[in-house]
Amino acid sequence: MSYAALNSTNPLHDVWSGYLAQAQQVPSSRWAILALINTPILAIFFNVLWQKIAPRKASDPPVVFHWLPIVGSALWYGNDPINFFQTCQERYGNVFTFILLGRKVTVALSAKGSNFVLGGKSTAFNAEGAYMHLTVPVFGKDVVYDIPNEKFMQQKKFVKFGLSTENMRAYVGMVEDEVDEFLKQDARFRTYQQNDINEWGNFDAIGAMAEITILTASRTLQGQEVRDNLDKSFSQLYTDLDGGFTPLNFLFPNLPLPSYRRRDAAQKKMSDFYVNIITKRKQNPDGDHHYDQIASLLDQKYRNGDKLQDHEIAHIMIALLMAGQHTSSATLAWTMLHLASRTDVADAVYNEQVKYFGNPDGSLRPMSFEDLRHLPILDSCVRETLRMHPPIHSIMRQVREDVVVPATLAAPSKDGVYIVPKDTFVLTSPLISQVDPRIWKESDKWEPARWNDAEGVAAQALKSYTDENGEKIDYGFGAVSKGTESPYQPFGAGKHRCIGEQFAYLQICTIIATILRRVELRLPTPVPEHNYHTLIMMPKDPKSIHYRRRKFD
Repeated sequence: MSYAALNSTNPLHDVWSGYLAQAQQVPSSRWAILALINTPILAIFFNVLWQKIAPRKASDPPVVFHWLPIVGSALWYGNDPINFFQTCQERYGNVFTFILLGRKVTVALSAKGSNFVLGGKSTAFNAEGAYMHLTVPVFGKDVVYDIPNEKFMQQKKFVKFGLSTENMRAYVGMVEDEVDEFLKQDARFRTYQQNDINEWGNFDAIGAMAEITILTASRTLQGQEVRDNLDKSFSQLYTDLDGGFTPLNFLFPNLPLPSYRRRDAAQKKMSDFYVNIITKRKQNPDGDHHYDQIASLLDQKYRNGDKLQDHEIAHIMIALLMAGQHTSSATLAWTMLHLASRTDVADAVYNEQVKYFGNPDGSLRPMSFEDLRHLPILDSCVRETLRMHPPIHSIMRQVREDVVVPATLAAPSKDGVYIVPKDTFVLTSPLISQVDPRIWKESDKWEPARWNDAEGVAAQALKSYTDENGEKIDYGFGAVSKGTESPYQPFGAGKHRCIGEQFAYLQICTIIATILRRVELRLPTPVPEHNYHTLIMMPKDPKSIHYRRRKFD
């Protein structure tokens, strides 16, 4: 009997033939719908099953359970990273791995976790691999993370030369003048301009502080030519370039989207703008530009004797503009919101200025660089804001070689120590240590007074961050405090610690002091929550601050 004949007498053959006949009658559109519904369900099922049954290396850190394949924990992390970190820390300890859109990211929390990631060798923990796809399209080629680390350290040293004490002294008056002019000209401060001490006006914390930040930075670091060109066209260039600094750009650097094309076009125009300034300065080297960064960079040479090329200077200036703008304006906005919500603290900041700078007629004399050291209440307000609202909540590195997790960070499992494998990523979040209730009393409250206790946690954390018990390390741009084991790291730590922190502090403190000299503040709503959908931690709406002109302004 043939195979075909055998099948023709088999009852199962009849059933299968009937099924096929019915299937052929099902419209293809219905099959597409069924596939569309069932494929994600099956993908989720097999993803969960794989997490349950797949063998795991004893050296692998625990992996955060996730329902969605590839997506992993991206939604939880992206919507509320602090809750994500704290929940996982309770469940898995200080070291765990999560899936971020197909990437394996191992998290190391606590001060020891920060030291593990930020204090590690650059050959193992590579910043370029983590960030170059985000920064290069915005900053430009041949600077920051587009060059070998050794050359980047030299560029940081060049910038540091421009932040001399002489320049910083000159900047205080420039910042104060810019803030005064802003209050006299900006439409949001209409009641101030009308000299009305009874009527209350209002301004958006982010909008106003962002404008003041870019005005003061351009007047000081960027140079007079940049300040003179802060018109509508420059503002649009900045906006388009800033559109390349989003979480989407970080995860997907080269999508065929209009915002990406605008980013690239703006980068070219911005670069040409700076190169044009540099060219004109070379043609007229005797101009009065000695306080800004362009002047300083034009005088610098690499160790091999080469001077910086024009496009390198232009791209360093763009990096300074973009990076400093976001971090300083966010810190300013958060500090102003807290001061507006705590009138007792705002009054104390104003009264300490009256104490140090008051004139017999009730007015206040202009501030100087040295004067800022006599404003401890203002200083504590800024430090407390940076504790609760550091601009960046997560710092990542690409792992270039297998790295053993020290036992002091994560106790070895019964099968041995954890190892972070090559070609994955590590992440640390100094913010988690900065709001850890086991370290900070009432950690969720904005309380500047905690910084006034010389023996308290805050003072000790600051000491370990700023002077490391007198130990300094030179990574190639001058001796700095490593600061990687402090539970307070507002400007990062290690070799990638922000070299502009002194300028940022000067800028922020001078702006706040000048505004509080002129107006009283009130916040009609609670202090906003964090908006985690931006690379820099900004406040959510509503963030409108009310103000009233002071009587003795």
